Amino acid sequence: MTESYLPKLLEGLQEAVFVLDQDRHVLSSNMAAEKLFGQRNVGEDFVKVVRNPDCLSAVAEVLSQDEGAKQVNIVEASAKTNLQVNVVSLGSDNADGARVLVSVKDLSDQRDAEQMRSDFVANVSHELRSPLTALSGFIETVTDLQDTDTVDRSRFLGLMNVEAQRMIRLISDLLSLSKVESRQRQRPIGNANIPAILNQVSTTLNDLATRESVTIDVSIPDGLPDIPGSDDELTQVFQNLIENSIKYGRRDSQVSIKAYTDENVPGLRGPALVIEVSDEGEGIAQQHLARLAERFYRVDPHRSRNKGGTGLGLAIVKHIINRHRGRLSITSTENVGSRFIVALPMA
Repeated sequence: MTESYLPKLLEGLQEAVFVLDQDRHVLSSNMAAEKLFGQRNVGEDFVKVVRNPDCLSAVAEVLSQDEGAKQVNIVEASAKTNLQVNVVSLGSDNADGARVLVSVKDLSDQRDAEQMRSDFVANVSHELRSPLTALSGFIETVTDLQDTDTVDRSRFLGLMNVEAQRMIRLISDLLSLSKVESRQRQRPIGNANIPAILNQVSTTLNDLATRESVTIDVSIPDGLPDIPGSDDELTQVFQNLIENSIKYGRRDSQVSIKAYTDENVPGLRGPALVIEVSDEGEGIAQQHLARLAERFYRVDPHRSRNKGGTGLGLAIVKHIINRHRGRLSITSTENVGSRFIVALPMA
């Protein structure tokens, strides 16, 4: 490899790369190195780039041998980074004085994904174990009941049905989440009529609203256009948001649904259709807002389970909205209520 090809070669690599001389000074680096470390550090001692002792020891060892390679992993829990560093000898006869090539691969996202999968499996196991344990106990109790204990038998069968339905809801939401995630990068095909969806969902949830002593107020102007999107998925979004607002709103309160167009939604290009779902509930403390759409995150786990929540609803909502290239924002004031705002591009 001649010297003239080196800069072009480095720029073509996705990993951060540094070329060092005998004194460990940086002779050259690439754009990926600048993105990862903030600057190219050309002319500086490599210790100013990476201060990890194991990495510097690997560089020193390769420099002293004039051949071979070393690999080290750098994990910094405080910075939540995980770097894989490869140090390779370039020999000692290069005209430009290059002696060592150091490549750095950022594995932080991969580690976070693995941790997320691990947490997800743990959460699913926990969520399924509770109703299964209850079911097992109820089955044992019913089995031991005498034929004359019809009242107790009916009561326990009712409790068993509640736990079974809880598992069905969880599995259904898990399948929905998996389906949406698998199509995350595929734009939905077709057009969606948002006013029709909102009116349909509101009608479907009237019985629940009556049981919770909540009124639903729908304010939708005439003439709103259809938008690119999936009717089924957007129905799922607003079913979830409106149902949550009904369940977590105060009794004798109101859930308001508004739709309008907005030419300047932050993060979106062009006009958008905005839908707001507001309740008059207890509100949500500010420290919880950023995490509401995380899988299995609950502000009040006990209350959520009593309301039939699985902890996956808002995660599904967020993925569907992302698939539609839209935006979800949540605002809330304690003892006043919460507002969920969905902005969907009109083109």
